[in-house]
Amino acid sequence: MSKRFTLHKDKSLKERMVSSVRRTRVTDDFWALQDVDVTIDAGTTVGLIGANGSGKSTLLKVMGAILQPTTGTVQRRGRLAALLELGAGFHPDLTGRENVYLNAAILGMTRAETARHIDAIIDFSGIEKFIDTQVKFYSSGMYVRLAFAVAIHVDPDLLLVDEVLAVGDEPFQRKCMDKIRSFQAEGRTIVLVSHSADQVGDLCDRAVLLQHGRVAFDGAPAQALRALRDGFEEARVEEEVEHHVPEATAHITSAVLLDAAGRATDRIRTGDAVTIRLHVEPRVPVVDWLAAVSIETTLGHSIFRFNSRTADVELGELREARTVDFTFPSLPLGEGQYVVNVGIGEPSGATLHRIPHAITLSVDGPHVGTGVLGVEPAVVTASA
Repeated sequence: MSKRFTLHKDKSLKERMVSSVRRTRVTDDFWALQDVDVTIDAGTTVGLIGANGSGKSTLLKVMGAILQPTTGTVQRRGRLAALLELGAGFHPDLTGRENVYLNAAILGMTRAETARHIDAIIDFSGIEKFIDTQVKFYSSGMYVRLAFAVAIHVDPDLLLVDEVLAVGDEPFQRKCMDKIRSFQAEGRTIVLVSHSADQVGDLCDRAVLLQHGRVAFDGAPAQALRALRDGFEEARVEEEVEHHVPEATAHITSAVLLDAAGRATDRIRTGDAVTIRLHVEPRVPVVDWLAAVSIETTLGHSIFRFNSRTADVELGELREARTVDFTFPSLPLGEGQYVVNVGIGEPSGATLHRIPHAITLSVDGPHVGTGVLGVEPAVVTASA
């Protein structure tokens, strides 16, 4: 499936008439989606990720039949509910209660069905005090509360959710996540657009990465998020080259993880002593600088950040190649995969050089249980 938009260059009727007389081209074709071929199994939760402008929201709208594809087809099965844009389907001059009926009708509910669910919808939204107020006086958070409450009470087989959940406050976001998890337990299908690695990693069985309207990756969320971050880093480097950003005054030539015996490794056990060693070379002398390391899960969740200034260590002037060691007497990571990022910078906060995913680390945990921390198993007792 592909979707094309026509971009008009002429901004006024006068420009359009002049272009017509001169027979100059005033439109361009923009392919928001190109050759997208995705199958989503019933009962799964799929995340759509990508940079701004990559085509995520367009794909969701095509899935929801709000936009028609230029080429190809979209096949759906079951009842659909879509929460795509803040306030979509709401009329600003109607009250919240009236908009519940309007929005529910757009989503395919009869008036009798809406009347049966109206109390539950209002209760879930949490805006009972304002339900008979015109929605043009609502805040963005109130909009999304009411829209989400309507969408989930449509009893959908397929729920499409765009980034709008980020607008709600923390308690409402938790309520939404709980509802989505209950939908998952009931075997409903969910397609979620989100820039939150936490949401994608926690909720989704699978992630589809879009780049410039094409599917760049389709698979496990951890791998998709890593591919996304790698793409961001490549774009940053390309931008520096394009804008002729001055070469860094110093750079990290290598980063390696050492075990307690000083041997390079990428696999440890929970609680092992490790050293992260950086080799740094200056291009010109650097008077004041610091080195930093951070550990993340493969989904990008930050676990630990540390730098030489935090440890009250002054590295002194950088005039020649130096080695910086971060030694941890015990690294209590739980069993799993982790990534180590390294960097050097100035005390002011300016980055001199950074290597994301410099080290990929596998941890074998001897303890029972799961999580990012490796702890001794709890003593479990039961009593009458």
